[in-house]
Amino acid sequence: MIFLNEDTLVQQTTADYLRDGLGWDSIYAYNQETFGSEGFLGRKSDREVVLTRYLKDALKKFNPNLPETAYDEAIRQVVDYSQSQSMLSSNYDKYQLFKDGVLVSYQGDHGEIKKERLRLFDFNTATNNHFLAVRELWIQGNLYRRRIDIVGFINGIPLLFVECKNIHKDLKNAFERNFADYKDTIPHFFHHNAIVMLANGDKAKIGTITAGYEHFHEWKRLSETDHGVVDMETLLKGVCDKKNFMDIFENFIVYDDSTGKQIKVLAKNHQYLGVNKVIKSLNDPTRAKGKLGVFWHTQGAGKSYSMVFFSTKVHRKIGGNYTFLICTDREDLDTQIYKTFAGCGVADNDKTPCRPSSGRNLGELMSQQKAYVFTTIQKFNQEVDPDEGYTKRDDIIVMTDEAHRTQYGTLSLNMRNALPNANFIGFTGTPLFTNDQITEKVFGKYISTYDFQRAVEDKATVPLYYDSRGDTLGVATNDINERIAEKLEEIENDDIDVSQRLEKELKRDYHIITAEKRLNQIAKDFVDHYSTSWEAGKAMFVCIDKLTCVRMHKLIGQYWDQKTEEIKESWKMASGEEKDQLANQLAWMGETKMAVIVSEEQGEVEKFRKWGFDITPHRRLIKNGFELSDGMRIDVDSAFKKEEHQFRIAIVCAMWLTGFDVPSLANLYLDKPLKAHTLMQAIARANRVNGDKNNGLISDYCGILKNLRKALATFTGTGDTGRTGGLGPDELDPTRTKEELLKDLKETIELVSNYLHDRKASHDAIMNASGFERNKAIIIAKEAVNENDETRKKFEVMCREVFIKFKACLTIPGVNTYRDHYSAINIIYKSLQKDRDQADISDIIKQLHEVIDEAITVTPDRVKESSLPYDISKINFDRLRKEFEHTKTKNTTVQSLKSVIEKKLQPLIQRNPLRTDFQEHYETIIDEYNKEKDRKSRLKCQNMCLN
Repeated sequence: MIFLNEDTLVQQTTADYLRDGLGWDSIYAYNQETFGSEGFLGRKSDREVVLTRYLKDALKKFNPNLPETAYDEAIRQVVDYSQSQSMLSSNYDKYQLFKDGVLVSYQGDHGEIKKERLRLFDFNTATNNHFLAVRELWIQGNLYRRRIDIVGFINGIPLLFVECKNIHKDLKNAFERNFADYKDTIPHFFHHNAIVMLANGDKAKIGTITAGYEHFHEWKRLSETDHGVVDMETLLKGVCDKKNFMDIFENFIVYDDSTGKQIKVLAKNHQYLGVNKVIKSLNDPTRAKGKLGVFWHTQGAGKSYSMVFFSTKVHRKIGGNYTFLICTDREDLDTQIYKTFAGCGVADNDKTPCRPSSGRNLGELMSQQKAYVFTTIQKFNQEVDPDEGYTKRDDIIVMTDEAHRTQYGTLSLNMRNALPNANFIGFTGTPLFTNDQITEKVFGKYISTYDFQRAVEDKATVPLYYDSRGDTLGVATNDINERIAEKLEEIENDDIDVSQRLEKELKRDYHIITAEKRLNQIAKDFVDHYSTSWEAGKAMFVCIDKLTCVRMHKLIGQYWDQKTEEIKESWKMASGEEKDQLANQLAWMGETKMAVIVSEEQGEVEKFRKWGFDITPHRRLIKNGFELSDGMRIDVDSAFKKEEHQFRIAIVCAMWLTGFDVPSLANLYLDKPLKAHTLMQAIARANRVNGDKNNGLISDYCGILKNLRKALATFTGTGDTGRTGGLGPDELDPTRTKEELLKDLKETIELVSNYLHDRKASHDAIMNASGFERNKAIIIAKEAVNENDETRKKFEVMCREVFIKFKACLTIPGVNTYRDHYSAINIIYKSLQKDRDQADISDIIKQLHEVIDEAITVTPDRVKESSLPYDISKINFDRLRKEFEHTKTKNTTVQSLKSVIEKKLQPLIQRNPLRTDFQEHYETIIDEYNKEKDRKSRLKCQNMCLN
């Protein structure tokens, strides 16, 4: 008779597979164990969790010819623990012993005291270790006795815990009813644990002793090219294969206290595979010099931890004195990534300075063989002799976060000159664009890919739902041009720089998006929506700029108070459960805090004052944080990340859109036109796994659907094949040699030089002069090309061609020959832009904004045309990619430099200042905006995407 119970279907099957498929020893202990040194497992009692018989054998094998006292001392340190120490603290201490060995003292042959660190494991040859699976093992705690389904002992140490459930039971049952109980009743068993496994014979998940169930993960692939199978056998192969198990145990576990509460982190399947591919690339003698590749793992998939796993494994397994330079392009991202590394215990700026305060300090640190250095690309602001550099070491690995944003201009060239023999690897949450040849040249090809769709399928991130909100707009008058003209006549301005900047400013859709009537409707809708989904999680509202953030804060506050009063009235009329629910909602609304989070800028007090707002209370909160009940303060970053803190609504425009993880963030409200990388990075704020959070919701107020679809088409794919937006095998540049690229750059510089010479100016004079003479040469050159609008624009076009060609040569050593030419041309160009950018139009724009605002109408038809949000991970990405394929840029024959410049110049010189038909321009903007809000269009688009 076949007994289809938990034991035969799951437990025995697992143990048999470990034995027959993976080479473990396997024994059944239930009612068979005898105690004592000669007993079944060598345990003295069922309180013991370490099998000292096997541990001593391993110690003698890996550390021969030592006195028994040395082995006994090592065993004592492994077995003993303090009753006052927490489970996690003890687990951390034991893990350090496991990795680094146990330091023991013993008496030598001549009575001298010797010290030696004894190895407990052979991490280099996994099969030298003893792997034993024990079924049905009794463990006695202080009060309770529990029987564990399977314990995996490696050299007698219980590193693997397996809780089995019958095939028809959910794994969450194993977590909540068994694993959680064991941590309470036999906590000392977990002091040595490395991996916790939950299994039901069909599926299985692994995690750590601190992980919530949502952070237990499947192991679906043995290589990145696998499609992915959710089954227990795949997990056992991937995790419990002896070599893999020892690798995971040694190199893919970290303890992180960067959030203030320590957690134990175990690498997920994609991190393990990805990092090992990079290790393989580092060891590959055939790879291109200095290029380790591009590591593309979508946002929310744990890219920062992957960087930690990679660097620590290199230090541990490859050896040498590798220095890792972690480079970002923003101070807040630099702080964020440093906190992760520091929280994992691999960097400490206080003990070992690793965060340079300046470009000069960066050079000093890079010459000192540090293990880690954290910097922004902006600190490479010192010109470096390429023949000298900061160091010529070849054991420097530069890890750049969001690689595509850091490899342009002289700062990147300075970095390469400073570190001429370094190895570069680019980490990014979004792939490279087809035309992003610079990033590919710097880092090499994709080394590991893990895209948006696969992350959702693997539950590494939660699904994101898209909801189009907001109301349709209209133009209430047909005389916008006349109204603008009248206002300009009142102002009486003849400055050409002011006129040019005015036209550029007025052509933006900014003045439509920030119309007061529209913002009012959106603020009301936001409050109505978020106040009804109050139990879902925190919210982030993204505005177009800092001023609009402050405006929205005021409007949301007003409607929040109104909504609170409405709910109070409803509460008075309610009864029973409804009354209790409304009371809870009222309490939540009353304690909820909101804040504007924007970066600081010089002159901001006056800038906001002109618009009738005071930025200082917002800046004070950003700087000082919130006061806690005990009188202490908590910074705004930590408060928003802390799920239980009442800071629940963050109003932002740029800060916190990248590199800022808030697992409890569930609602992202977008009222800022975003696209490509920036859009994908923004929506990923809501995709973090957290507790019972089922999904994140993207509420779209400004019509990003087309951009979102295009971004999804670009940033999703299957396996390692080329993607629409990435550098596929047929998309790499490549027709031009290094010599040809340098020749192009030289010819373009000569063209600019001749243009200046014809106007009695010279960029050579800027290069060769110094002090006030150099400043004078810059002014002469600027005035020479600023003779009229046409001469100025033609010069600017030629300059931009120089910049493009200079960037194309950044990875070519010979580019340094042209660096001074580039810098001289760049300073003239910037001087021209500065005149235009500094033209003060703030007072004029405020008056014209009121004109445009009066002409805008808002039709509040959002509610009656509402459609259900849809899961964007369910989109048919193959169909979506095909839709956008026709827009891919095709290779064209090389045009002459002169024809390129003339082509770019024509539309500029034909456009006269303030000749734009603003009536038609704004109507076009509104038509495009309303298309994104049209219900039929949305449904059609949704059906096309999902089917």
